[in-house]
Amino acid sequence: MTAYVIAHLQDAAPHPEIAEYIERLPGTFEPYGGRYLVHFTQHEVKEGRWPGNVVMLGFPGIAEARAWWDSPAYREIAPLRSRHIEGDIILVEGVPEGYDPAATVKALREALPAEQRPGQAVTS
Repeated sequence: MTAYVIAHLQDAAPHPEIAEYIERLPGTFEPYGGRYLVHFTQHEVKEGRWPGNVVMLGFPGIAEARAWWDSPAYREIAPLRSRHIEGDIILVEGVPEGYDPAATVKALREALPAEQRPGQAVTS
């Protein structure tokens, strides 16, 4: 199942180490089947705030995403970014083809107090 690395990075002043990081980054994720899905493209905020930039990588699975993140090649260049750009980075597994959220909805409804469940009579 496809996995994603999503980075929400704050704006930063140009720096030679950032340029080096961007140049070297593909060489660290390509051996794990990673590829760019989004890289500093314009985004449109519909709700809330989302300052900064988005970078998103896709991997064949969560194991490959974790292996890339923990790889010596990536660990070597990560400080080139982290010294100059603050942000949040997550690894997340995608949903399978044909995903149906019905089980999630069922679990959510079952977690509600009885008086808030649809079809439950409210007694006073």
